[in-house]
Amino acid sequence: MEAQRRGDSARIVGLYRYPVKGLSPEPLAEVALAAGGTFPFDRAFAIENGKHDFDPGNPKHFPKIKFLMLMRDERLARLKSRFDDATTTLHIALDGKEMLAANLMSEDGRKALEDFMARYMEKELRGSPRVVHAPGFSHSDAPAKLVSIVNMASVRALEEKVGAHVHPLRFRGNVYVEGLAPFEDHDWVGRRFTMGETRFKGVHQTVRCAATNVDPDTGARDMEIPRTLMRHWGHADLGLYAEIESPGTLRPGDRVVLDE
Repeated sequence: MEAQRRGDSARIVGLYRYPVKGLSPEPLAEVALAAGGTFPFDRAFAIENGKHDFDPGNPKHFPKIKFLMLMRDERLARLKSRFDDATTTLHIALDGKEMLAANLMSEDGRKALEDFMARYMEKELRGSPRVVHAPGFSHSDAPAKLVSIVNMASVRALEEKVGAHVHPLRFRGNVYVEGLAPFEDHDWVGRRFTMGETRFKGVHQTVRCAATNVDPDTGARDMEIPRTLMRHWGHADLGLYAEIESPGTLRPGDRVVLDE
């Protein structure tokens, strides 16, 4: 069928993770995935803004409004971060200058990040910031452990309506895919497909919020992405959340194939 042929020609063109919720994306040359999991260290850390009630011993999902986040705190986009798995060290740069190197698995490192955010985000804070983490837990917007897939053709269709370039990283996806029709991935909810050697099942479309209005390079709130989607397509969805059903490694260039 036509959708199957398009799926056969689709390929991964980018892989990203976000070790600290709300901070910048980190490109990956490859990623090893486990069944039922997420990208390693994706949203592994978050920064509470207000009440300190996340319990690492009994982690549960909270709405993103609880944490520092791009939807409300666009100045975060000016910070460029990278995370070293081997040392669990977060590096933060501002305007090309490194401002922080902190081991987030240590009490001192988390305190260093909290102190930095207390200064940098002083006007946006509702109380003292607190870095939170629980082994194996992801502070994703989705309460389940899922992977976020962005269809580049959908981004280009949106660009036509906006009348300007739409940076794909506004959508903070894990996997970026070329070779599908616009919004074709929305039809993959409940269906199985493979990317590279890894098997997935589509779970639900990705509802977009005001965080996508923020330019990921400048931090400027310069577009109305959810409103534009709603105006032209009758929904605010762009992208697909999928569950990992089998382990495997993903790399840019891997084929994306929908099951018959």
